Amino acid sequence: MLTAITGINWGDEGKGRMVDLLAEEQDIVVRYQGGNNAGHTVVNDRGKFILNLLPSGILRPDIVNIMATGMAIDLQHLAGELQRLRDAGVTVSPENLKISDKAIICMPYNVAQDGLEEKRLKDAKFGSTMRGIGPIYGDKYLKKALRIGDLLDPDYLRQRLAGILEWKNLTIEGVYNSEPFDYQQMLGWLEQYGEPILPHICDISSYLRQAVADNKKIMFEAQLGALRDIDYGIYPFTSSSSTLAAYAPIGAGLPGLKLDRVMGVMKAYSSCVGEGPFIAEMFGDEAEALRAAGNEYGAATGRPRRVGGFDMVASRYGTLMQGATELALTKIDVLSALDQIPVIVAYEADGERFTDFTTGGRLNRARPVIEYQPGWKRDISGCRKLSDLPREARSYVQLLEDAVQCPISYISVGPERDAFIPV
Repeated sequence: MLTAITGINWGDEGKGRMVDLLAEEQDIVVRYQGGNNAGHTVVNDRGKFILNLLPSGILRPDIVNIMATGMAIDLQHLAGELQRLRDAGVTVSPENLKISDKAIICMPYNVAQDGLEEKRLKDAKFGSTMRGIGPIYGDKYLKKALRIGDLLDPDYLRQRLAGILEWKNLTIEGVYNSEPFDYQQMLGWLEQYGEPILPHICDISSYLRQAVADNKKIMFEAQLGALRDIDYGIYPFTSSSSTLAAYAPIGAGLPGLKLDRVMGVMKAYSSCVGEGPFIAEMFGDEAEALRAAGNEYGAATGRPRRVGGFDMVASRYGTLMQGATELALTKIDVLSALDQIPVIVAYEADGERFTDFTTGGRLNRARPVIEYQPGWKRDISGCRKLSDLPREARSYVQLLEDAVQCPISYISVGPERDAFIPV
């Protein structure tokens, strides 16, 4: 069984929690794209963990976790993340963590360039996390990136680094008028943070090919959501990689794989970190109350998330783009305090009302058409069966399921591992 877990909206839907929940049924969990520019928060009996790079299955001792080919890996950040897990008593070894030799390395100069570009853009900035993701994926497609496998060949690594750094410093100095990066310092950084992961590096394609032949259960974990996809998201306010389930086989290392199951994770309201059009956005005290109730602060950056009502238009589009076969609805418990629950049923722009998602300039001009659903005004965090939910909550779930035209198979009613309702 090959399963992908992906985000339906802008990210922050609770994918890490769902991966952690369903990982007990899996043999392998694969993180197939992105870098440390977003995070998955997992709460279990060991505590609360924020994972930016590592697959969420790393908290299950019997799961093999893979950082795959489509990823951009900041070695220094990875070292810190691994150390925090070990400090918490989590075992990490070459047996349960494998890193693709073809994944690219996010270098300190990529991080610096990210910040310099946002500073140059001023009010026109993209809302970058300043983690170097845009620059390193740009380098990848310019064939100017180092790969994890290069760490295994020191002479080749030095040769590649020298040529790339000469080119990169032309931009750092000439465009941004900033200090160039020193070759020896960058080589030292690679050696310091690369050496500990050498035993974890392998040919992931070969490993997965054998795993598929052995009928292993494999789960593919995405970062962010459909609306941040580089091709199908709210471009240019997107991530720099593909966040879609269709990319999972490619980013994992076996492009010919066919997924059996795609679980889309969808929040019961809307949230968004960063710049760009967000039609559902609420403001003022109403927004702050929802933000506080949902603890809506970015797992990677701590930035307050923009929040709003459930967006039928965006969620229907995200479900379609992900090719979801089922959905997990998260954070419905956060809405328990509301007398009325706002739902965006359509957009209006240029004198027209429409329900098909759009991108580009028209999306920037769009305004929400809002309808309100009755709240249930009671704590539902202890519910474990659909029949335990108040009638209004069950009606709300049915409304969302009908809106996106995909069955909801899990309803999360709290952050704990067992706080969910199977449908």
